[in-house]
Amino acid sequence: MFRLSHKGEQIQQMFDAIAPRYDFLNHLLSFGIDKRWRRTAVRLVKATAGGQVLDVATGTGDVALEIARTTPSSVRIIGADFSPEMVALGREKVAASPYADRIDLRVAPCEDLPFPSGSFDSVTIAFGIRNVVDRRLGLVELWRVLKPGGRLIILEFSTPRSALFRWLYHFYFRRLLPVIGGLFSKYDAYKYLPDSVLEFPSSEEFCATMTDIGFKSVRCQSLTFGIASIYSGSKE
Repeated sequence: MFRLSHKGEQIQQMFDAIAPRYDFLNHLLSFGIDKRWRRTAVRLVKATAGGQVLDVATGTGDVALEIARTTPSSVRIIGADFSPEMVALGREKVAASPYADRIDLRVAPCEDLPFPSGSFDSVTIAFGIRNVVDRRLGLVELWRVLKPGGRLIILEFSTPRSALFRWLYHFYFRRLLPVIGGLFSKYDAYKYLPDSVLEFPSSEEFCATMTDIGFKSVRCQSLTFGIASIYSGSKE
């Protein structure tokens, strides 16, 4: 049985602690742009009638719900997240939605997904891959559970290339965001966010890792001046 590392347990506890204010702060701190980013990522989902789509690091289920909204009613969506508190809140949202019979949320880490190999038409992970301690193992698991011909879509924060915009972005991320987050939730959690983004590999490095693992047709799509990126690849 997979055990989270000490760092993984700390990150899990942090997300459990901020779960009640997570959705509110996501929308506040991104000025609502996060909703558009998620919709853009979900448009890349490939799903066959009667198939399955997996959303990893599902949090409170926003991406899972968007997938349900935009796919045929015969498609089943499973969400997985290592934070029990996030999943509990997500289950409440799903139960109150029109898609309760199509979405199943479970507690599971990215590095040890409890699904058979080749189970899913598409796998998504939004703003979660940087929180996976063993990122390579997590990507290997995402590749494993995809069907041949399936598609992986990763939405993640990134660093703008423009020097001026990068300076403004870093000022907001490092100075303002933790303070605003601390007013409504946990300061340390919202200080961790910019730190984790700045430690994330460049788009070239991350794409190279995906290719090395076995993903084909790997590409990176920049969003909103490079604040976020969508990485996609297929299993052939």
